[in-house]
Amino acid sequence: MLRHIYIETVVECRFSYTYICIFIPFDLGANMVGPTFSVDMNKPLAFQVGHLGEAYDEWVHQPIVAKESPRFFHNDFIERFTRTPWWVVPLFWLPIVWWLVSSKNGSHLVVAGGGVLLFSLLEYCLHRFLFHFKTTTYWGNTVHYILHGCHHKHPMDHLRLVLPPPLAALFIITFWYITKLFIAEPYLSALIGGELLGYIIYDCTHYHLHHAKSFTPLLLKKRYHMSHHFRIHEKGFGVTTTFWDWVFGTLPSD
Repeated sequence: MLRHIYIETVVECRFSYTYICIFIPFDLGANMVGPTFSVDMNKPLAFQVGHLGEAYDEWVHQPIVAKESPRFFHNDFIERFTRTPWWVVPLFWLPIVWWLVSSKNGSHLVVAGGGVLLFSLLEYCLHRFLFHFKTTTYWGNTVHYILHGCHHKHPMDHLRLVLPPPLAALFIITFWYITKLFIAEPYLSALIGGELLGYIIYDCTHYHLHHAKSFTPLLLKKRYHMSHHFRIHEKGFGVTTTFWDWVFGTLPSD
């Protein structure tokens, strides 16, 4: 039985990141213990992790490299929406991108291209400041775990790696109304369409880095992202590009 896979243990495999495809048997009945609370891995996790308090940050960054996908909620209907196959993202969003960007005016394509580049900055900022916000409260821990902490705790859970369309839609609608304050139509739709295409590239790239074979053109990027998960989670926030990590000083050292 293996209760935790500690960061130091995984780093010993730095010479090859093929370890990420090796599933280690894990007893989901093992309790994950904080100073005053024990998380029962056999029960839905979403409303347990909040009780960890100050111990949550350490707990959530002790990854379990296992094939099992833990349950979040008791309710089957809600639980169904927490799991999303990677291919749902391009299948659902690409037609919307086409609808937003399609135009005989070539300048719209330039704006859309700018949207793709802008999303790389949004990706970095969201990952660094929202997905990695520090919390010790019950609801803060709970929201963080559902939003991103679950991915760090179970990095090989392939059904909880991309954003479910309803959650992604909340982000997209928010950015739409914020952008609308500064840019008018028809360029607004083209810009949002470009950002949405950037998001699709991001989610598909992210899935590839976790689950594709190692010897690919993205091998160096895979090593960079695995460093974020298993070596130093406070650096390496870029997924599609390392540029913004370089700009803001969060590029992990070799």
